Amino acid sequence: MPVATPKQYAAMLDAAQAGSYAYPAVNITSITTINAALKAFADAKSDGIIQLSTGGGQFASGINNKDATYGAIVLAEVTHLLAEQYDVLVALHTDHCQPDKADSFLKPLIEATAKRRAEGKNNLFQSHMLDASNLPLDENMAISKEYLKLCADQEIILEVEAGVVGGEEDGAAGSHDTPDEQLYTTPEEMLEVYEALNGIGRFMFAATFGNVHGHYKPGAVKLRPDILKKGQTALQEKYGAEFDLVFHGGSGSDPKEIEETLAYGVVKMNIDTDTQYAFSRPIVDHVLKNYDGMLKIEGEVGNKKVYDPRSYLKKAEEAMAARMFEACENLNSVGKTIFGKV
Repeated sequence: MPVATPKQYAAMLDAAQAGSYAYPAVNITSITTINAALKAFADAKSDGIIQLSTGGGQFASGINNKDATYGAIVLAEVTHLLAEQYDVLVALHTDHCQPDKADSFLKPLIEATAKRRAEGKNNLFQSHMLDASNLPLDENMAISKEYLKLCADQEIILEVEAGVVGGEEDGAAGSHDTPDEQLYTTPEEMLEVYEALNGIGRFMFAATFGNVHGHYKPGAVKLRPDILKKGQTALQEKYGAEFDLVFHGGSGSDPKEIEETLAYGVVKMNIDTDTQYAFSRPIVDHVLKNYDGMLKIEGEVGNKKVYDPRSYLKKAEEAMAARMFEACENLNSVGKTIFGKV
């Protein structure tokens, strides 16, 4: 059962917290990208997290339908089937669902897990993200409490966010002109999050420390991992507890800064932009090198061997898997699978 059960997922997060490592959380949109993620985790002997956004779900359902919920269920069910071939654990997660989409996206997915559980099956998803960070913190926590209760009833972990991750990524809340002060979650805000949600169910927390979605030139993004340390210290001193923290906008981050966040309780790092590029780069190379064969021009018939989608999608899968393996190395999760131990 390589898609983790709720007990196994909790053990994964506990192991990462205790061992100062984290899991890459990679966004997928297709069978090919699912296979790339599974290959990477298997090659690295690392457990990991496979996640999808509302946009990914819409894409997977087909351009005639654009049904985010249906597409998400399709991709999740496919992952359950494909993951059975491997000896590492993966968890399924949904990324960045804003409050105005939660009723039509998160609730049906939680219900889909409830239906599976009633049939004696594993959870469809192991965690979900409700991104209400565009709301004032009190409103954010009010809706987060509602969804944490729904999730907890099905042994699903909820991810919440306070503060704003800059940039833009598949509908995420930030923008390129987000004021600097909103890019850094304060210790006081972190305590408010804990006080609002503690005791309802297990949750992960995406505190912001200058992280930005997308990819930027060196020096453009000013990360302050010490923000996470200050928040964790405040929580430890007041309640003797610690957060399971999430690092959003991991693409393009300096390995030393990634390493520092692991010491402060980051157990999950989202990576999307880098894997999108890794996937696309060999396709571009293939097309440019095989231009004459890809096209039927001047009465010719082209070369089926090079315009067969498998010829370039295999290269894309390999390249994406290689970038994911690198993420496992950066997050110190290589060789640390708990498969067969829990």
